[in-house]
Amino acid sequence: MPSTPLTLNRTWRLAVLTGLAALVTAACGGGPDGAGGQEPAAPGAPAAIPDTTALIESVQKDAAVAGTLPAKYAQAGMLHLASNLQSAPNNFYAADGKTPIGYEVDLAKAIGKKLGVTVHHQDMAFGSLITSLQSGRVDLTMAAMNDTKTRQAQIDFVDYFSSGITIMVRKGNPDQISGPDTLCGKNVAVVQGTSHQKFAEEQNGECTQAGKPALTVTATDSDTQNQNQLRTGRVAAILNDLPSAVYISRTAGEGKFFEVVPGEPINGGPYGIGVNKENKPLAESIQKALQSLIADGGYGKILQAWGVEQGALKEAKLNGGS
Repeated sequence: MPSTPLTLNRTWRLAVLTGLAALVTAACGGGPDGAGGQEPAAPGAPAAIPDTTALIESVQKDAAVAGTLPAKYAQAGMLHLASNLQSAPNNFYAADGKTPIGYEVDLAKAIGKKLGVTVHHQDMAFGSLITSLQSGRVDLTMAAMNDTKTRQAQIDFVDYFSSGITIMVRKGNPDQISGPDTLCGKNVAVVQGTSHQKFAEEQNGECTQAGKPALTVTATDSDTQNQNQLRTGRVAAILNDLPSAVYISRTAGEGKFFEVVPGEPINGGPYGIGVNKENKPLAESIQKALQSLIADGGYGKILQAWGVEQGALKEAKLNGGS
C-alpha cells in the first residue's frame, strides 16, 4: 500500500469533459469500499484521461489460460461485468456519457483479451453488486470493492489492486485535520454502505471512548453530494479511497477545491473482482488471466497510464483480503 499520494502520470493528456456532472467525485473502497465515486468534471474543467487504446489492443490472448475458461463463457464469447460507474480513475463514463473508462475498465478489457472474450459493463448501484452476482444476473463485479473476510462469506474475489481509505479536506485544510484522531467532533461525509462509513462509525466509538467529541457522520448515495457539502463547509472532511481522492484533489476546480491529508492509507487492503462462490472455475480462470497480464507487463502499463502504479500487486491472489 503506498504511503504517499499517487502521482499523476506525466504522459496523461488533458481532456475537456462536457455536458456531465458539475463536480468531480470520488470512489470508495470496500465498497468500496468501493462504493460511490467520482463523476466527470464540469464543462471546461480539466480531467487527466490517458488514451489506452493501443495498449489494450496490444494485449494478446493466452491460449493456455483461455483453455481454462468454462465452456459456456467461451462459447458465448462474452463476460457480463457489473460496476458502479462513477469512480474515477477506477471506473466512470467518458465525455459521451456512454463509454465506460478507467483503469479497472482497461484491466477488465485486458483480462477478457487474455481469455479470448469481450467484457460487457453494466452500471448499477454499488449496493446491488453482490446480490446481482449471487443471483446470476452478472458474471463478475469490479467496482473498487474491498476484498474482506466478511464479503468472502458471500462471494469470491480475485485481487487486482491495493488501496486504502484516505481523508479529503478543503484546500488549505482550514479545519486542521491531520489524521483519524483529529476527526473527533467534526462533520464527516461518506457514501452509504461503504467501508468508509464503517470506519467512520468505528472512529466515532474511538473518539467517545477517549472522552472526545463524537463524529457527525453524514451518509449519502453520491460522492457528488459529499463534495458539494465539503466545498460549502457543511462537512469538514470526506472519506474516500486513495486513487479517487488523489484524482479528485488534482482535478476538481483545477486542483483548487480539495487536498488529501498526508499519511498512510487507513485500513489498507486489496480490491477484488467478485465472482459467485458457486463458480470457482470462472474465478480461477480470471485469476490466471490477470496473473498472465502481470507477468507480461501489460498490467503494470495499464496502471502506469492511469497514474496508479503504486497500487500494483505482484500476484493475483484468490481471496487474499483480511
